[in-house]
Amino acid sequence: MLNVQIPKAAFVDTKPHYDILDGLRGVAAITVVCFHIFEAFATSHLDQRINHGYLAVDFFFILSGFVVGYAYDDRWGVMKTKDFIKRRIIRLHPMVVVGAAIGAIVFYFQGCSAWDVSKVGVVALLIATLLSALLIPATPGTEIRGVGEMFPLNGPSWSLFFEYIGNILYALFIRKLSIRALAALVFVAGCGLATFAILGPLGDICVGFSLTGTEFTGGTLRLLFSFSTGLLLSRIFKPVKVRGAFWICGLSVVVLLAVPRIGGAEHLWMNGVYDTVCCILFFPMLVYLGASGKSADKYTARICKFLGDISYPLYMVHYPFIYLYYAWVKNNNLTFQESLPGAAAVVAGSIILAYLSTFVPFGKFIKFTKNELCKCLKK
Repeated sequence: MLNVQIPKAAFVDTKPHYDILDGLRGVAAITVVCFHIFEAFATSHLDQRINHGYLAVDFFFILSGFVVGYAYDDRWGVMKTKDFIKRRIIRLHPMVVVGAAIGAIVFYFQGCSAWDVSKVGVVALLIATLLSALLIPATPGTEIRGVGEMFPLNGPSWSLFFEYIGNILYALFIRKLSIRALAALVFVAGCGLATFAILGPLGDICVGFSLTGTEFTGGTLRLLFSFSTGLLLSRIFKPVKVRGAFWICGLSVVVLLAVPRIGGAEHLWMNGVYDTVCCILFFPMLVYLGASGKSADKYTARICKFLGDISYPLYMVHYPFIYLYYAWVKNNNLTFQESLPGAAAVVAGSIILAYLSTFVPFGKFIKFTKNELCKCLKK
């Protein structure tokens, strides 16, 4: 879905990138970090600042479907399913492992009233780390943080879990659909998503992080609609002329994700309508315009490249530090103004760490790990 530097020998991508889409992904990732910062001061979805930051996941899923369709739809004559899965694992999984490792390293520094980490033994932490690194979700009531997350060491891994499901469905089934059949799937999934958002108990689609019925159902609908929509866009895409696409679309992403909660507790359906409109109308439109645009100058091109490079690593490394920040705020009863230096440090530090991670030779690590695993299995 997003960029991780790997050796060309591991995976040669002969097609040019959509630079502006890379940049938009980075804009959304930074907005997600800010959204998570404000979780420390929210009592529910109703009073969360940068309120609709959770919709960035739906934007990511649309981008993923578009890029996967563009990159692989015409390769199936010479590429097998196992080759596709291997390439996606090389592309996505190193940062899953890195996020799990960071989460484990800082886990015992995250104690607060919301979760008592002192009661978690080292063996339990090691097991949780292994499960997270393998992207195996924890069941509610058994995960070590006690708040029901699939991945208690690095919460955002839940969307990678669904991303893998989307890629597997694409390889086994969705890629074979005609444009008409794919449009039908998008329509049915869109109806399901709209029903969940508007008539559901939450009035939003900020779901998917847990294996509970409502969470898993909502996460599945988010994936099916958005990933399939991105794939459909890639198949019907014909560029239109648009100037300043990155700046227009980038600002639009920030605004759409930062809109305050609509309707309040009395009219939950109103916020559900907003979520639905963003997913069904605004996000596909922004992806279409972003794919149509060109980087008109070197300055914009460099910004898009930088944002694209850090986008996926940033998404996968920042949340362990959000846990730290949350605990610090709660333990000291801080206001946002009092915690502002810490919040700035989390954002800046996460961006720096994400940037540094782009220089790690993950491809060599994967090759070494695979060889060592094979040796162990032969013994």
